[in-house]
Amino acid sequence: MKYCAARGAPRLGDAAQNIEGGSSVQNDHTHADNAQVPWWPTVICASLAGGMGWGIRGQYGHETGAMIAGVLVCLVIALTLCRNARALDVARAVALGTIAMGFGGTETYGQTIGLTQNAEMIGNWSAFYWGMLGLAIKGSVWIGFCGLFLGMGLSGTRYTAVELFVVMLLSLVAYVIGVWLLNAPFDLEAKRLPALYFSATWDLYPNQADPEPRYEAWGGIWFAFLFVLLYTRVRRNDGLGWRLGLWGVLGGALGFPLGQCIQAYHAWNAESMTEGIWPILNYWNFMETTFGLVMGAMLGLGAWLHRSRMRLLAYEHDAWMTLPWEWALLLIHCALLILSEFWIPIEIIGVVYDLGLVMGVIPLMAIAGGRLWPYFAIFPVTLMPIAGKTLLNLGYEESAISIAGGWFLYIIIPMALAFAAVAWYGREANRKRNAPWFTSGALLFCGWVYFLLNYAYFRFPWPWEKWTARTPNAIVFMVCIAAITWLAWYARNGSKRASAEVWRNT
Repeated sequence: MKYCAARGAPRLGDAAQNIEGGSSVQNDHTHADNAQVPWWPTVICASLAGGMGWGIRGQYGHETGAMIAGVLVCLVIALTLCRNARALDVARAVALGTIAMGFGGTETYGQTIGLTQNAEMIGNWSAFYWGMLGLAIKGSVWIGFCGLFLGMGLSGTRYTAVELFVVMLLSLVAYVIGVWLLNAPFDLEAKRLPALYFSATWDLYPNQADPEPRYEAWGGIWFAFLFVLLYTRVRRNDGLGWRLGLWGVLGGALGFPLGQCIQAYHAWNAESMTEGIWPILNYWNFMETTFGLVMGAMLGLGAWLHRSRMRLLAYEHDAWMTLPWEWALLLIHCALLILSEFWIPIEIIGVVYDLGLVMGVIPLMAIAGGRLWPYFAIFPVTLMPIAGKTLLNLGYEESAISIAGGWFLYIIIPMALAFAAVAWYGREANRKRNAPWFTSGALLFCGWVYFLLNYAYFRFPWPWEKWTARTPNAIVFMVCIAAITWLAWYARNGSKRASAEVWRNT
């Protein structure tokens, strides 16, 4: 196993220590100008990637939809700051951050948003502030998990498959404790709710016979996050993971309330916004896009500021994680994901696997131990539920396309391309190529696939046709995908001029 310093890190000296064997290896791939990497490509492009990814997430749902933003933001950070690493090692870090972005999707937040904008709440500043506090608490841990696991992948600390499996199981124990301490009691018949509760209550909606308070789990998610953060900091002395995790907390704590300010402002001032473009805007989608812009910028800024701590480990896989094991875990995870997302003949599967932390156990273990699973997570695993929901909406629910045509356009073609990407990037020779060669191609693939699927979901709101509520958001996403494309294309051309093999001694 060898270290490879990410671009942006200062020279490490003559050697970097091997954490397992105690041996050291020469680092020949640092450059004198690494510390001069500018901030703006990482911060601005991560912001735009987050804005488009989180805005698209709104059409597709909680855990799996959030992974769109996760993969785009993590790819931008890796592309701009990990120039002198191997493709496989960077893919592993990106995959960890992508999966972890889904954990916060377990939280409910619709009624929390309602506290700041529902008709009954207009003029109620106490409810407004309480709702914004709830959004900050829920948003912070959501993005914090992504930053934490991305940092773990970039830090140079070797996390094994078995280790992450145990960590995730213990985090579920922490989740149960957190729910018990902070999200209980929850007894609707007795009208007993937790002391810290950020959804609808009978006191806030006295004119409604049953406001239907929703079950909150943010306390459990926070306890799980703090457990993993402390484990990386105290037990593994991981200097980057917990720092980037806290930057994610900041991004979520700022992004969710700031995004909701846009939607709440419209709700509180709707009578004065009845002319021009204002009436047709989709304020919910703009709230999500703003959330993504802010959290992406904060994750990018945190990664850039701590780029000197990035030490990517070069290792193939755990000894027992053979290719048959990887494929078996892929089939098991995808089967459970399909059952929980689309068809639940066994209710317990939907109840258990719908919890983001449970959904992440198999992928995180396989990413840490496998050679192909980092690519599985980035391409088909993240894409499958999004493609399926696109087909479900356009083909089965709205009949906007024939069932056969929908399967071909929205399932067969994108999934075939995703597995082709795994086959191409997962080849032994390509796993050792330089990171920009991989991250630029992956960013182009992921950015355009999700942009086009969402554009179909939006019913193709071309800007030269009559504008709908989707058109302004579609234009914003066009700007975002243009910037992402420019970054990936520029970096890809630059990587062609660099050495195609950065690990000649591996």
